[in-house]
Amino acid sequence: MKKILFAALLTSSVMPAVAQETYENAKIVTEDLNGTARFVGMGGAMDALGADISTMSSNPAGIGLFRRSSISGSFGAVIQSDAPSMPGADKFNMSFDQLGFVVSTNISGKKQAYLNIGFNYHKSRNFDFILSAADNLYGASQNKLTYAKAKNGLLYPANTYGNPDFSNPYITCNQLDDIYANNLNYMESENAWFYDEASDYQLQRSHTGYIGEYDFNISGNINNRVYLGLTVGYHDVHYQHYGEYRENLNVFGNMLVMDDRTIKGGGADFKAGVIFRPLEYSPFRIGLSVSTPTFYKLTSSNETAVTDGNVTNSCRESYDFKLYTPWKFGLSLGHTIGTQVALGASVEYADYGSVDTRYVSGSYYDYWLDSFTDKTKPDNAMNRHTDETLKGVATVRVGAEFKPTDELSLRVGYNYVSPMYEELGFKDGSLDSEGSYYSSATDFTNWKGTNRITAGVGLNLGQFNLSAAYQLSTQKGEFMPFMNYIDDVDPEDSNLVDVVNVKNTRHQLLLTLGYTF
Repeated sequence: MKKILFAALLTSSVMPAVAQETYENAKIVTEDLNGTARFVGMGGAMDALGADISTMSSNPAGIGLFRRSSISGSFGAVIQSDAPSMPGADKFNMSFDQLGFVVSTNISGKKQAYLNIGFNYHKSRNFDFILSAADNLYGASQNKLTYAKAKNGLLYPANTYGNPDFSNPYITCNQLDDIYANNLNYMESENAWFYDEASDYQLQRSHTGYIGEYDFNISGNINNRVYLGLTVGYHDVHYQHYGEYRENLNVFGNMLVMDDRTIKGGGADFKAGVIFRPLEYSPFRIGLSVSTPTFYKLTSSNETAVTDGNVTNSCRESYDFKLYTPWKFGLSLGHTIGTQVALGASVEYADYGSVDTRYVSGSYYDYWLDSFTDKTKPDNAMNRHTDETLKGVATVRVGAEFKPTDELSLRVGYNYVSPMYEELGFKDGSLDSEGSYYSSATDFTNWKGTNRITAGVGLNLGQFNLSAAYQLSTQKGEFMPFMNYIDDVDPEDSNLVDVVNVKNTRHQLLLTLGYTF
C-alpha cells in the first residue's frame, strides 16, 4: 500500500469531527446471520424450503409455504471470546433478535391456494465488538501526517513574508491538526517544519448498537407449485463507537485521541421472491430472490478530543448524508425426504463496490408532501474510492434438518462469506470528498472472509414449539493505524507502518418460542 505524496495529498488525513467514508459505511451495509433459532440452526439455508418467518427478509416467497398461522419470538446472547478487557465495554451482551407473525388464509375450497400476510422484526446487524491493536511505529506517526500537510502549505496560508499565518488556519475545529501542529517545530529562519517521531501506538475501540429490520410481507401460491412473495422493509440504524488511540512520541510523550461517534437514521427497501417445484410429484424446489438497495438517510454525530497531557482540544460535529446499499440477488435449492429430512442450499451475491454515498446539496419544496425535501448528489470521489476498495461478495449457505421423531428436530448449517475488501485497500484521506473533510480517525481494517458454523435443536410441543441454536462466527483482518505513503521528493518524510493481524470470534446463543394456530 504505497502512496505518493503530492501537494494536494492529505488535505484531510486527520480532520475534525465526523466522517462517512468507505470503511465506516461498510459497517452499515453488511448483515449478520440472525433470525429464528431454526433459521440460524440451519445456517439460513431455507430460502427455497420456506415456511420459516425469517425467510421474509431473504426470500419473501418462503412465507407462501405457510399453511397455518404462526407467531414467534427470539432472544439470546452474543459473546466475543477473544476480546480484550475494556472499561465500559462488555464481551457478553444479551440480545432481543426477532418477533413476528404470519396469518395464513385458505382462499380456495380445494385447499390449493393460500394468501398469507406477515410482519417480522429481526436484528439484521449486531454491532457489539471490541477492537484492539498495538505495534511499533519506528518513527512513523499520525503527527507526521500533520507535518506533511504543514510542509505543503495545507494547514495555514502564507503571510507576506512567506511564513505560515497561524492566526488564519484553513480549517477550523481541526482538533487533531491543531494539537499536532503545536508539537511541530517551525523554524522561521529556514521557513521549514520539523516533526517528532513516534515509537509505538495502542488502540482500543468498542462498537455497540444494532440495525433493526421491520418487514411487511404478502405472499401466496399457485396450484401449490409456484410460490410468490413481496416484502417491504424498514431498517432502523443505531450505531455507536468509542475509541482511544495513543501514540508515544519520542520528545513530546503520549498523544491521546479519544473519538466518540454515533450514526442514526433509517432506510427502506423492497424484496421479491419466487419458489417453484419444477416436477409435479417431487418436493424439490428452486428459489430466486432480488432485493433493491436500502435507501438510507443517516446522521453521523461525533465528539473528538485530543490531548498531549498539557493541552486538550475537543470538537463536536454532525453530518447528514444518504447511503444506498447494493442490489442483492439470490439463488436457492431445497429438498425434503419424507417428513424426516430437509436439505437447503443458497448463494447470495451483492456488489459492495457499487455502494452509493451521497451528500446533501440543498433542499426544495415538495408541493405534494407540503414540506421541504433534501436534494442530494453522489459523492463521486468517495464512490470511486469505494469501487476501488470494496468488491462483490458471495454468501454461500448450506443446512440440514433431521427429525428422528415427530417431536424432535436436529439441525446443522454452514456459511462462507467471501471477503468484501480488496487486499490492498486503504483509507484515503486525500479524497476531495465531504466524507474525508470530516474524518476523525485514520485507522482501517481489511477484513477477510467469514466462516459460520451453526447447530440447533427443536421441540414440537403441539401448538407450541421451542428451538435453540448456536452459531460460531470467525473472521480475520489486517489493521493499520493510518495509510502508508512514500514521499519521492524527500524519502525521509515517508510514513510507513506495518500491518497488525486482528480477528473477530463471536459465539451466539439463540432461543425461539413459537405458537401455531
